[in-house]
Formats: sequence, structure tokens, C-alpha cells
Amino acid sequence: MADDPVVGSDEAGKGPVLGPMVAAAVRAPSESIPDGVDDSKRLSPAKRESIAEVLREHEAVAVGVAVVSTDRIDDPETDMNTLTVEAHAEAVAGVARRDDAVVADAGDVSESRFARRVREGVERRVGADDSPSASPTLDVHAEHGADGSYPLVAAASVVAKVERDARIDALADDYAEYAPLGSGYPSDRTTRDFLRKYVERTGELPDCARASWSTSADVLAAAEQSGLSEF
Repeated sequence: MADDPVVGSDEAGKGPVLGPMVAAAVRAPSESIPDGVDDSKRLSPAKRESIAEVLREHEAVAVGVAVVSTDRIDDPETDMNTLTVEAHAEAVAGVARRDDAVVADAGDVSESRFARRVREGVERRVGADDSPSASPTLDVHAEHGADGSYPLVAAASVVAKVERDARIDALADDYAEYAPLGSGYPSDRTTRDFLRKYVERTGELPDCARASWSTSADVLAAAEQSGLSEF
């Protein structure tokens, strides 16, 4: 990209069967990024929370967050690529200024297409007026693995992960009578056990589950088969 980025964006929770997807954007001078920032997956929960707190409290840093609910994810009129674009665009629009250089962790096989769609999404949100926050001339660049190459994107990945984890923790409290939720990912046995127990007791999926995910369909099918075997 032509200019050094001043905004980074990333998302967390694209693949889980439970809970929302969260995107975050961080606008900051490079010297304001905390030491030790890295791709959120490489950091401990405590380290992530510490970095996110520092970012949110720093007067030179602006943080934008966008949350995509399970209802939106399950909407047959959309898809995850589009929702990821829209989430990045919403988060970036909350912090970016006219002519900012933005770098995003690409959520599409085509980096250039993802960058173009995010830029167009920001333009739709902020318009083309002359206010200081208007950003129709953003320079948006996207790369796969940008959270490992750009501290700004790593910072955004940390904010997004901390926000999503907080929402999963809140859901765990809401559903405590059924079982621990686990991480929310289909590969997590605790998550699968939670879904199985909830469906066995209620006959339906919890609202926090992505009904369009194959894991949810498998749990429902297994419960139906178990019910039939009792006759």
C-alpha cells in the first residue's frame, strides 16, 4: 500500500457454532500500540485482556467494534463473506478519517476484492460530506495473515477476540443450568455436549446457536433419531 496504515481491522468468531462474530478496528499511531501485541491466537486470555484495556484507555487510540448476531448469520439472504465485509466496514467506519490508510485481515480468498468491498462498505456508511470523520477516499489494503504482519491489525484482532470472549462468557452465565458452553467452536467437545444436552431437554436449539451450521443440524438429527429409537 502507498501509505503507512493508521487503521487496522480484523474479526473473531467467523467459524464457531455458538455466539456472534465480532469485528474490530483500531486507529492509532504506531507508538501507541502496546508492546507484545500479536495475533490474538498466540496470546493468553490475560495478555489479550491487558492489551485491549490499554488500547481502549489510550487517548491517541480509537476503537471501533461491530457485532454480527446469530440471526444475521443464519439469514439465508446473506453469506459469511458478505457479513465479514460488512463487519469490517462498520468497525472501520467508526474510527477512520478521510484519506486514512487502512489494512485489514483479508476474509476472502481474493485480497483485492475484500479490500474493495470493505472500502465500498465504509463509503456507504459515512457518505461523501466534508465532515472530519467522512472517509470516502480511504486507501484500504487487505492481506491474508495481516494480524501477524501489522501491529495495528494484531491490535484489532485482540480487541475483537476479547469482545467475543466476553459475550461467550455472558452466554455461559445465561445457559449455566444446561452445561458449560466451551469455546463455541464445533471442534470443542464441551460445546458439542452443551448443544446435545440443550436439545435433549428442550427439543430445539438455543438462541445462541447458529442454526445454519452443520453442527447444529447434526445435533438435531441425532436427537430426533434417539427419540425414534425409544418407540
